[in-house]
Amino acid sequence: MTALKLDRVYKDFSGLQVLTGVSMEIAEGERHAVIGPNGAGKSTLFNVITGYHEPTRGKIFFQGRDITGHPAHRIARLGLSRSFQIINNFPKMTVFENVRNAVISKFNRRFNWVSALGRAEDIRIETDRVLESLDMLDSRDIPAAELSYGNQRQLELALALARDPKMIMLDEPTAGLDVEETRGFVELIKRVTEGMTLMVVEHDMDVVFNLADRITVLSYGEVLLSGDPKEIRASEDVKNAYLGRK
Repeated sequence: MTALKLDRVYKDFSGLQVLTGVSMEIAEGERHAVIGPNGAGKSTLFNVITGYHEPTRGKIFFQGRDITGHPAHRIARLGLSRSFQIINNFPKMTVFENVRNAVISKFNRRFNWVSALGRAEDIRIETDRVLESLDMLDSRDIPAAELSYGNQRQLELALALARDPKMIMLDEPTAGLDVEETRGFVELIKRVTEGMTLMVVEHDMDVVFNLADRITVLSYGEVLLSGDPKEIRASEDVKNAYLGRK
């Protein structure tokens, strides 16, 4: 079954064409990476899929439902969750409070706070479960702003997972991490997204080839190639456009 489908999606900003007819499909349970040089349209593609930008034309389907032009909050409620390239949390709130906010939004699709308070114990248990799954229980009472950069990346992942999404999208999840932190974070992503549909934009090719089942290469807003990691490694077009030659 197809989790996500894009059919000839275009996006321009005041005449500047960023996406030019992108078509792609991601199967249920697939780990799919999107790569490409700076300016290829990767972040715009993420924003169009998740409702932060409306496509100029074309269609986007999530689990068979047309979500083209839907606002971000409505798409999130359908089970499509994402992280951001830039850290995006409530810095003055504790780790627990940050994740609890995301859990409340799952328990109460219309943010009914009265109902949420009546489920306080359920919400606390679920929040701690999410934190435990990401090895963050020891940090539960620390304000987000006081976390190390790597732990803030973990918190971003926790916020995306707290809603029990049907699909998760990670935008540059290892950006700013050193080699050892990156290796550990990739293993964490693998573990906590086991069996889930995953889409990731990432510049680190070691991460991409270690994580992805399939890869789509964007170049100048177009799909250059989609295939498994072996096909991408072997492609002369990809080497010329992005990976480079030794």
